[in-house]
Parts: sequence; C-alpha cells; structure tokens
Amino acid sequence: MIIENVAFPAGRHCETTTLGALLRHEGVELSEPMLFGLGEGLGFVYWDARNMDFPFLGGRTKPTTITRTVADRLGLTLHVQETASPRKAWQNVAAAVAAGRPVGLQLDCYHLDYFTTKVHFGGHFVAMYGYDDTHAYLVDTAQQGGAVTTTLTSLERARNERGPMTARNLSYTVARPTDRPDLGDAIRTAVRDNAHAFLNPPIANLGHRGIDKAARQVTRWLDRANDPSRDLPQTAALMERGGTGGALFRAMYRDFLAECATIVDDDDVRLGHQMYAEIAPLWTEVSQHITAAGETGDPDRLTRASAILTELADRERAAMRVLSGVRAD
Repeated sequence: MIIENVAFPAGRHCETTTLGALLRHEGVELSEPMLFGLGEGLGFVYWDARNMDFPFLGGRTKPTTITRTVADRLGLTLHVQETASPRKAWQNVAAAVAAGRPVGLQLDCYHLDYFTTKVHFGGHFVAMYGYDDTHAYLVDTAQQGGAVTTTLTSLERARNERGPMTARNLSYTVARPTDRPDLGDAIRTAVRDNAHAFLNPPIANLGHRGIDKAARQVTRWLDRANDPSRDLPQTAALMERGGTGGALFRAMYRDFLAECATIVDDDDVRLGHQMYAEIAPLWTEVSQHITAAGETGDPDRLTRASAILTELADRERAAMRVLSGVRAD
C-alpha cells in the first residue's frame, strides 16, 4: 500500500522534513526554516553524562517539541500514539496509511538499512507513506537520500530501541485546520516565546548559559576524549552536517527570520535577522577549530573555539533580547 505524492524535497533536518512531508500532503506548504521557527526549535544544550563517551552539543529543543508547537501555532490536529507493543505499534502505522495519511515516526536511525554511518540516535524522524510485504517506504532528509526504503524488520527494531532520546514506538499524523490562524500572529508568538525560553533556561547547560558552559569546558576536550582524532571531528561534523542545516541550526533560524521579515513589519525581527546572520558563521568557525584540534592535537585551537563560544553566548543573549521585544501586532 502506497500513498502517492508524499515528499519534502531538499529537507535538511529530520523532524522538520517529516513534518513538512505530512503537511504538504494536507495541502499546507511551508518552508523548512518556517517550520523550524514556528516550532520554536532554536536552543542549546551542553550534555555530558558519566555514561557518555564524549560531550554532546545540541542546537535545538527536545524531540517532538517542534512538531507539537507547530501544531499548536497553526491549529493542526495532531494525533500521537505510543505503545510498548511492537505489534500494536505496527497496527497504528498500518491503520494511518490505510486511511490515506502518511505517518511520522520517531526511531533510532542506527537500525535503518540506508544509514551508512551506524551511530545510535533515538531522536531521528521519518515520514512513512507506504509498505509492501518486506519494506517500508519513507521520506528522510536529502542527505539520507530523500525517498528511501528499509526492511520492515529493521523498522521494527528502530522504533522499539530503548536508550537516550528514544520514544516508545511513537507515531503521529496531522490534519489541517478548518480555519487556519493568521501566519503573522503565529510568527510573532513563536519568536517571542523561543527568545524567552532561550534567555531563561531552567538549568546551566541550556540556552545562553549552556553556551557559556561549553566555552569553559571545550578547552579540556583533548584530555576528555578517549580518541581525540575521532571524537572531536565527529562532534564538529554533527554541528555542521548532522541534520542541523549548518552552524548548529543557526543558519536555519537566520533564514526563518529573513522569511519572517517579509511577512511581518517589525524592526526587531529585521534586527534579529541581521544579528543571526552574523552569529551563524561563528558557529561554523567553532566547528572548524574543534576539527583541527582533534586532527592536530593543538590545544590552542580549543582556546580559540572557547573564545568564540564566549562571544557567541553574548551575541545570542543580545539577539534574543531583541527578539523578545517583537510586538504582538
């Protein structure tokens, strides 16, 4: 059973690619930066637990929060299902496809056949639009091939995996509202709320405080790594090419604000866009220094990365203060 015309060309980030494919099928056409921004997706986390081989730098909010927030902002009907039973999980998906609705899935990409880099990541998303006796038909990011297939066995393993950031066989569908809210109002609310969350993190490893913490910790990474030549370049690659759209999602948020400036007439939105246009390249520079430190063992590279991160904490704090002032109308 295959649902025709389900796609989201050139998607860069898995959750927004999945949501974009589901919405396009509903006749709602929004760009990926717009989905990311409406979902209040921009964030930061410095995550280093005892059971981790190496620290993780994240640039967005928790899995599913973008989808849930976009649904709230646009008045979408979002139907989410979770279950511990693989059999029930498949029934949920098959019923949605039979009803003519593509379905979003959260899973661990490690088990998907088409992933050539085998790393456990339980916060990956795909849109499923059909299946046959042996394979599921999926929409993933352009980097992963766009329209792809994986065996039903591998899909079951991916959905049922347990560990950090995983969900219990989570699946969801969306339906467009009868009366769609004004996009300009949704933009203003999303920009203000994202800024407020970034400026007021509940713990010190999130938001602008987390960037400050990363600046302090990164100089120790050569000693922290079991294999610096592997761990540091891998971390930098995730910042630039791990579905972030470049610059740890800052390029995507910059593009969101640029699009917003064509829809709402607000000086703070325009200024915020200018500020993030200057911020994004600095994140790329940080990733380049981290890569070079791992490849050469030169601690000065991490000192330079630390200095830029300190600057970025200040710059993003200032940018979000500007964006928190976006007026309601």
